[in-house]
Amino acid sequence: MDLDLGAVRAFVAVADDRYFGDAAARLGVSQQAVSKRIAKLESDLGTVLLRRTPNGAEPTDDGASFLVHARAVLALADRAVELVRSRHRELRVDVLGTRLASVEIVRAFHESVPDAGIEILRSGGLADALPALGRGTIDAFFGRALGDLGDVEARPVLLEPIHILVGRGHPLAGRDRVPIAELVGPPLWIPGAARDDTEWADFYRALTAEFGVRIDTSGPDFGLDDVVERTAASRELITFGVGEKIRVPWHPGVARIPVVDPAPVYPWSLLWHPRNRHPVLPMLVDHARGGFRPFRPDREWLPAPDRPAFSVPAA
Repeated sequence: MDLDLGAVRAFVAVADDRYFGDAAARLGVSQQAVSKRIAKLESDLGTVLLRRTPNGAEPTDDGASFLVHARAVLALADRAVELVRSRHRELRVDVLGTRLASVEIVRAFHESVPDAGIEILRSGGLADALPALGRGTIDAFFGRALGDLGDVEARPVLLEPIHILVGRGHPLAGRDRVPIAELVGPPLWIPGAARDDTEWADFYRALTAEFGVRIDTSGPDFGLDDVVERTAASRELITFGVGEKIRVPWHPGVARIPVVDPAPVYPWSLLWHPRNRHPVLPMLVDHARGGFRPFRPDREWLPAPDRPAFSVPAA
């Protein structure tokens, strides 16, 4: 016999909601339609799947056994439909923020493949992106690949040098570069970087442990425009953690200076799930790989967990 997926879906809905009316409302059909579908399913299987009780319908022993497999069948069918549909929608790329290096990589890719449909998304970081990649609600994520990624694949794409921002009245304002040793002592301001469950907070903890710099995470973070305004208004504030490729709003009262000897570099990777079959995804992976260069330990600093991936040519 061939299973009617509509009938299976109706059975699962009633098993979950207990009441035929609630299940019908969730499915967007009439209660009578739900009853007919389940009656046909029971007839086809030759057994009763649901019994009515004062507290609603509940599965029989056969129904409970069938329910486990019914859920698996529906999940597989829904996944098959999503895989086909995903090939005809825009590629959903999580870039963390639209001023960051990641969006520049995607912009350059789109210029090289202008017919590729792309939807730009922003998340809270790796903790949000990993389950979203698994579910297929996003196709690719640019960020730091840290810790256990599960089934998700990661490819290193960019080491981004870190700069500081200071006001024009700051003693460092006239410099064209600043050794990191000179930043030990005064607090380095990075508003909003205090959440210790994020990959960037881990990066700055490692930096502090290595060089003894003090990170000031006081906020709140009202965005980059506010950061620039507050930096310009101060003769003492040093704003840290500004990536070389971040599009910082221009301000006549702000100087932007690279940090060197060694230069801290932030490790960007492209992450995706191997079962994702969106036709544009392999093209993005190949494009992002083209900008990779290995870590240079003689002039750069990178947290130890990131060094293996960035110390060899990208595959």
